[in-house]
Amino acid sequence: MAVRAAKLTSTLIKKMNRGSGVTLPGYVARLIDPWILFHLSNMIQEKVIVIMGTNGKTTVNAILYQTLEAEGFRVISNRTGANMLNGIVSAFVLATDKSCALTADYACIEVDEITSVRVLPLLTPDFVVLTNIARDQIDRFGEMEMTIQKIKTAFKSTPETTLVINCDDVFSYSLAKECNNPFITYGINENIFQNDSFKETLFCRFCSFSYKASSFSETPRGEDNISSTDNLWDLPKKPTPLHYEFYHYGQLGKYSCTLCDFKRPSPEVTATNITRAQDTYSFIIDGLSISSKVTATYNIYNTLAAVTVLKAANAKVPHLKETLDCFDYGNNRESTFMIGDSKIQLHLAKNPIGFGQKIALMIKDEKPKDILFIINDTYQDGEDVSWLWDVDFIQLTKTKAEKLLCGGVRKYDVGLRLKYEEIPCEFVDDLETTLKGLINNGTKNIYLILNYSALVPTNGLLKKLANNDVSVNRHSDAT
Repeated sequence: MAVRAAKLTSTLIKKMNRGSGVTLPGYVARLIDPWILFHLSNMIQEKVIVIMGTNGKTTVNAILYQTLEAEGFRVISNRTGANMLNGIVSAFVLATDKSCALTADYACIEVDEITSVRVLPLLTPDFVVLTNIARDQIDRFGEMEMTIQKIKTAFKSTPETTLVINCDDVFSYSLAKECNNPFITYGINENIFQNDSFKETLFCRFCSFSYKASSFSETPRGEDNISSTDNLWDLPKKPTPLHYEFYHYGQLGKYSCTLCDFKRPSPEVTATNITRAQDTYSFIIDGLSISSKVTATYNIYNTLAAVTVLKAANAKVPHLKETLDCFDYGNNRESTFMIGDSKIQLHLAKNPIGFGQKIALMIKDEKPKDILFIINDTYQDGEDVSWLWDVDFIQLTKTKAEKLLCGGVRKYDVGLRLKYEEIPCEFVDDLETTLKGLINNGTKNIYLILNYSALVPTNGLLKKLANNDVSVNRHSDAT
């Protein structure tokens, strides 16, 4: 009954043209059977894989789905990015057959970090990939410690689940050490990334937060990692800094505590021989020489995460190299359009570390360029845009930007932030007119950096302009 009601709901939504029908069906199914996700996930014949993390989970999920499907496996996945509970339930119920049964080999499910507390006990996944943890949507997640504690609770609810951890991220590796789950690690030993100045933490999570001046009786967290055998008064009374041999970006890198023996381990799976030529990267993972379409360095991590969990799951993927070589890392979040003789690149950025990596990408492009920021504050984006003050915008001075434009609902917030760095910008309201002007009269090298709610309409507008170059050229004096 739950499955049939969900399918009927999805059909009605689509026929009424009221949306894609990938969230409400899950809500309807749960009203009838609150345990529907548990029942359906137990029908998966091979492995249930969950992907979590602030940045990269959609891309990792897409890599896993395409790799497994290319090998002929039947895969359940919330490819639309509906990663809250109702969207995840919808992915399962809508994949059932006419008899309401589920016949699938794998489930690859992207899960929102806050939602994981409710989802993981129902899914009971075999593996959870944790890509990284960073500040994101402060109005939903709060500060970092709240997010970490939510994830920790979720992991402890499924102690048999194997964690696939990015050990270059001090938060992710610390969290794995605090939980009792078995875990395997991946990371990058080569210092090949563009370093930016924003770090989520500079301190050890174990000895820095173990000291409790109010109590001798409490056992300090991570005491096994502390070299001193004396009582709590011998623990540090101020945060203990981490020493970094090198940073990749954010707090990711090769770290070690300056007091206790906590440090980045040697990763069990790593990428080597990383080289960049003609704006794309090639690298070797687990003996596979990959000549991918990766243009942004963080997608090496996403590829590495997918390969690691496939290896851990003993998945039979003999055509993995071919899939990775041809994989499109854009996911409509990183798109390139050629309109006339103008190259337009669209990139999603939703938090300080992600934004910093987009700026690093523009710095690597040594040609003059026009840059347009589009920042909104819907619930989907996060209504609190104070994270803009953590972005190292001074790096924009290295991008060779000839024109810097700000659009969207919070364009003046971006402008104020840029003013503090003494970076001039212009404000725009009509996106289509602005783009036509840049296409015809600009540098012919255009970057659009935007957040979630602007993603779909901007992609649609660029597709429209790309399909109608004549109309663009006809309006050469649009701005």
